[in-house]
Amino acid sequence: MTSWTAWADSQPQLPPAARSVLAARLGTLTPSAAVAVTEAAVRPSQLSSHALERLEHVVGADGLHVDDETRARHAGGQAYVDIARRRRGDAAAAPDAVVTPRNADAVGRVLQVCADENIAVVPWGGGTSVVGGLDAERGELVAVIALDLSRLDALLKVDPVSRLATFQPGIRTPAAEAALATHGFTLGHVPQSFERASLGGYVVTRSAGQSSTGVGRIDDLVAGLRMATPAGELVLAPVAGSAAGPDLRRLVLGSEGTLGVVTEVTLRVRPIPDERYYEGWILPDWDTGLTAMRGLIQDGPHPDIARLSDPDETDISMLMSSAGRLTRSALAGYLRLRGVHGGCLLITGYEGNARDVRHRRDVVRERLRSAGAGGLGKRAGRSWEHARFAAPALRDTLFDTGVLAETLETAATWTALPAVYSAVRQALHGSLGRAVVGCHVSHLYPSGASLYFTVLAAADATDPDAPDPDRQWLRAKKAANDAITSAGGTITHHHAVGTAHRRHVRADLGGDVGVRALRAVKRELDPVGIMNPGKLLPDSR
Repeated sequence: MTSWTAWADSQPQLPPAARSVLAARLGTLTPSAAVAVTEAAVRPSQLSSHALERLEHVVGADGLHVDDETRARHAGGQAYVDIARRRRGDAAAAPDAVVTPRNADAVGRVLQVCADENIAVVPWGGGTSVVGGLDAERGELVAVIALDLSRLDALLKVDPVSRLATFQPGIRTPAAEAALATHGFTLGHVPQSFERASLGGYVVTRSAGQSSTGVGRIDDLVAGLRMATPAGELVLAPVAGSAAGPDLRRLVLGSEGTLGVVTEVTLRVRPIPDERYYEGWILPDWDTGLTAMRGLIQDGPHPDIARLSDPDETDISMLMSSAGRLTRSALAGYLRLRGVHGGCLLITGYEGNARDVRHRRDVVRERLRSAGAGGLGKRAGRSWEHARFAAPALRDTLFDTGVLAETLETAATWTALPAVYSAVRQALHGSLGRAVVGCHVSHLYPSGASLYFTVLAAADATDPDAPDPDRQWLRAKKAANDAITSAGGTITHHHAVGTAHRRHVRADLGGDVGVRALRAVKRELDPVGIMNPGKLLPDSR
């Protein structure tokens, strides 16, 4: 069973050079160790015996868990503050019980019990939220449960003619891809959380995968779904296209468990590509890279994957080379050859039939060379592919070393993108002092792109019993959020709102009118207010 504080059971080692460089750039690093889950401090469950009996009647004895360890393992997601608290042995955020239904009917019946008993419900997929989406908040209710959907993990059917596949929501991405592969299809949705995240989680957080520039976001892949709500079941059958009023599928997308629980989702799939080809490039500077990316997506053809790192993230990638990153010597040698300082690493990737891949690759190569890019070849592409899911496990190693490691993201129009980039970097450096702030563009649109920041700083070694031992990052996160909204970015591109962004989400939701409309929908579907309290919707004012 995976550690309750770590992403994976095995962790990569930092190269010795990386440790010394990090110490030189960040200051004194104080190593720390994580507390075992068996030593976690868990509050007593607040569920009444009557409520427990009713829940057990629905899901059976094997579907109701009130032991401390299971509850502690559901104490938050994968945000820095979540992991930091668990590493200290703080499981105060644990739910009062973990409920694991076996089918959609049981999900609906659990919601009815919880509505009757005034119990909050936090839907739980892969546990990978990094924005507080899994915080066990109960609001004014008497208790809170985690509704763990891991037993709803099947591929239900495949329609090869229409290229649609219907899944239960708790299936993890590797299992979903393996099941589709037997039919010759792939979903092609590959976020960094691929190894642990669930399909239902992708839907309700509007996930974007690493290939979204080519395949599209999860928004583009949802054809139909079913959602259990306290008011009844919402059934939205798969359609090719419709003008029958507003598309309520879009209402479920991004709802973050605040309206109900997705129990079934039908997704558009595609044949497994004949060829996957990834390669690396180096561009002389960030502005040149952004201009090149904009030209590719606006004028085409474009890669399925286009990931441009700024100079600081390029340095980080070289620094962590023995953890599967691009070999430092190859990139450093190219920079010396070209006389470039502070160059930007670009990874491009293509997936499809051989003719299509070759055509797009050749045209993109020509355009990148015209922009002053130099090729690093397939070796760099293979290195990226090998390490594309390594960052979460590497973060655990950095934790042990005494490094605060966290990410945040946004998106903006091409016009606003440079200002948003500069504002966020300034805010983070101003808040954290000695820090490394790297960034990459990884999701391209004709009108703009995403910005994904990685932050490294020396973890504050203050007394863990202080009133708020996580204030170091919370202060920096607020500064970044303020900078994003002031400079014209969206508060989140694909991490969702949760609790981390709800104080800044009002403008994205359409202001006060939009917030009132969404609250009205919630009152209709969730009249008692049991569904994931405290998430998504900003405070009333």
